[in-house]
Amino acid sequence: MKTVSKQELLESVGKTLQTTEWFTVNQEQIDLFAEVTHDHQFIHVDPERAAQTPFGSTIAHGYLTLSLLSHFAEAFSLLVEDMQMAVNYGFDKVRFIAPVKVDSRIRAHARLLDVTEKKPGQFMLKTEVTVEIEGAAKPALLAEWLTMQVAG
Repeated sequence: MKTVSKQELLESVGKTLQTTEWFTVNQEQIDLFAEVTHDHQFIHVDPERAAQTPFGSTIAHGYLTLSLLSHFAEAFSLLVEDMQMAVNYGFDKVRFIAPVKVDSRIRAHARLLDVTEKKPGQFMLKTEVTVEIEGAAKPALLAEWLTMQVAG
C-alpha cells in the first residue's frame, strides 16, 4: 500500500497500479473455503472425480479467487493521506473468465478507473482488477471494485 496526497490520488486515475506477487492456490485453501462457504461441489474438493472432468483437476471456487482481491490489494492500493479507514463498497462488475486449477499461481493487475470525493474527506475509488493465471491465455477474473476511503 502506498500513501498519497489527495491530488496524487486524483492524478492516478487511469493509471496502472503495481502488479502483485504470484500467489499459489493449493488444495488446502480450496478445502478450507469449501468449509467456510458450505460449497462442497466435487469439482472443488474431490481430486479423483475432478480429474475426470475437462479441467483434469480440482479448481478453486470463483468466490475464493474473488476474495483474494483483499490480499492482493495490499500491493496495489493507494491510500489517501490521513486515512482513518477504508471499507469494501462492492463491485460494479465481476466476471469469472477462466478456472483456477489447484496449485496454479495467480497475481493481480490493477488500474484506477475513478476517484470521486463524495463528501469532504470521503473518497470512492473504482479499481479495475484482473487476476492472471500463470501460463494461461485468459485471466481468472475481471472485476470493477469499489472501495470507500475516509480521511480525517
